[in-house]
Amino acid sequence: MNGSILFSPIIPWPVLAALAVVVLGFVGLAIWRGLAGWWLRGLAAVVLLAALANPSLQQEDREALSDIVLVVVDESASQKISDRMAQTAQALSDFTARITARPNTELRVTRVPDADGDGGTLLMGAVAEALADIPQSRIAGVLLLTDGQVHDVDLAPLIGAPVHTILTGHKADWDRRLSVKNAPGFAILGEEVILTLRIEDQGAVPADVARQTELQISIDGGAVHGFTVPVGKDLELPVTLPHGGMNVIQFTVPESEGELTNRNNAAVVQINGVRDRLRVLLVSGEPHPGERTWRNLLKSDSAVDLVHFTILRPPEKQDGVPVSELSLIAFPVRELFIDKIDSFDLIIFDRYKRRGILPGVYLDSVRDYVELGGALMVAAGPDFASADSIYHSALADILPAQPTARVLEEGYKPLLSEVGQRHPVTEGLEAFAPAGGEQGVPNWGRWMRQIEVEATSGQTVMTGIGARPLLVLDRVGEGRVALLASDQSWLWDRGFEGGGPQLELLRRLAHWMMKEPELEEEALWANAQGQSMTIIRRTLGESVGDVDVTAPDGSVVTVPLKQVAPGRYEAVFSGPQIGLYRLTDGAQDAVIALGPSAPREFEQTVATGDKLLPVVARMRGGIVAIEDGLPILRNVRAGRPAAGRGWLGLTPRNAYLTADVTIISLLPAWLTLLLAALLTVGAWLREGRR
Repeated sequence: MNGSILFSPIIPWPVLAALAVVVLGFVGLAIWRGLAGWWLRGLAAVVLLAALANPSLQQEDREALSDIVLVVVDESASQKISDRMAQTAQALSDFTARITARPNTELRVTRVPDADGDGGTLLMGAVAEALADIPQSRIAGVLLLTDGQVHDVDLAPLIGAPVHTILTGHKADWDRRLSVKNAPGFAILGEEVILTLRIEDQGAVPADVARQTELQISIDGGAVHGFTVPVGKDLELPVTLPHGGMNVIQFTVPESEGELTNRNNAAVVQINGVRDRLRVLLVSGEPHPGERTWRNLLKSDSAVDLVHFTILRPPEKQDGVPVSELSLIAFPVRELFIDKIDSFDLIIFDRYKRRGILPGVYLDSVRDYVELGGALMVAAGPDFASADSIYHSALADILPAQPTARVLEEGYKPLLSEVGQRHPVTEGLEAFAPAGGEQGVPNWGRWMRQIEVEATSGQTVMTGIGARPLLVLDRVGEGRVALLASDQSWLWDRGFEGGGPQLELLRRLAHWMMKEPELEEEALWANAQGQSMTIIRRTLGESVGDVDVTAPDGSVVTVPLKQVAPGRYEAVFSGPQIGLYRLTDGAQDAVIALGPSAPREFEQTVATGDKLLPVVARMRGGIVAIEDGLPILRNVRAGRPAAGRGWLGLTPRNAYLTADVTIISLLPAWLTLLLAALLTVGAWLREGRR
């Protein structure tokens, strides 16, 4: 029980105060005039004023509430280094026993795992969330079991109780870390990019640790190259990407004896390789409606450098005009086809036939260019079926189809072959056709001419009249060749009968011939999102095997793939660790990095209380290391220092819950009137005798 006096004045306090002043004036007047009963009159006035103040006795029936001590346990990745989890478990056990042994004290424990993504240790957020369920009047103290590597100190809530940090780790801890300070997201193929790395030591580094170490570098999980580099200095590393698409570069330094962990001894950088410009040589045999379409398509892309070689006057035209007067300058044929042919990424022959303008040695050079890694596309017209066809030259060694000398003149819709539905160049081209059309037939416009050819190698991805080969793709040596057995593709660009995806088809052909990884017929790759990856396998075959995924720790998981489209198989896999994963199905290999290149949890691994010092100081707490021994717990008053040598303080809150309230008036009305009347009559009688 607890009692207190309450006042609920019948009239406002200012009016009551004014009445008190008036009464005091009358009493003073009575004293001045020498009235013998002045003090009785004064008491009567006091009784009346007290009655107007309406005093009451309030009695509360209270139930005592326990004090709450919050223990926050850091279970982030950095806490799993060395023996920190064992230290934490032992400290938690000891504090649990001590706190539960205290009278009227309750223990609450909250655990803090790694934040989603690369958020690090959000300890203060966990404290705020835990305190939201605890009345502030019951918090006696907060104990933080952590290594001190916290990433949200600025969000620390204001707590009306002591906050203490119990540090894991050891004073002799040290660690070596590899970090990537600067790395671009993409780079131009053939050009050097500069990556900035740094290897640094943290903590109590032993004097005998070498100030140099070996830096190992590998690209896409390939051969490892080692270099000796200094520790504690920025390293500028020039890198030239070997291929287009995603390049995964891994940097590693060997683990040193005695360092805390090797989890931060490696870093992975993913750089997307892109071409600066695509250099194209377009050779047109004669002017025709499709020539302007080819030129417009290629010139519309600012990333394409086009050299257009057009034969406007064939040799058989004899009009007596001297050759020296046919042009202002001589066209650099030898320079293009002999000296600088390797500078082109793609050569296109558009309705070209042998006329004696390009000697055979030039076509030999084109063949050699393809076999050594170049790309050739032939858009065949009627001349391809004639005796002057370029097939009757050195190019026959690399062309994937031979003409039968027939030219078919009738309308038809190009169709995708069975292989073409799986080939990355033509896969899904139907999606670019307008809605409607017959079942299985894309609703795009017709072509009116096709050169009959017989495929001798490669893959026929598009067919025309009577399922004859229309677009044939092949690999020759290190290069690639595409043969389009029609000169009517320009009808798609002109929108004839709705048109068709000529621009998309040309773009894919160019990228396939440039060996872009995403357009390889047989390919295995993965797309990462957080700690999850989508594994993609493309094939021209009828089936694929399972994929073995090797995690950074060396463990292997077999992942089955499911067909999602013709020639395309996918699966989703969640990687439990941050780092480089290797994928293989026996025929294709790939690598992918999950998570950040340098996880936030391992940027700083040496335990320290410096980050939490402002929070602890503001809450009058203390910082102690577990290896120095656990301190005792004692009571301290609110607002007093709560830490000292060998002890930490908790503030008893003496919180309670009011179960019942009883209010009794101290001056009932009848008692007030009786006292006031008796005192007044007493004063009158006393003054009457005098």
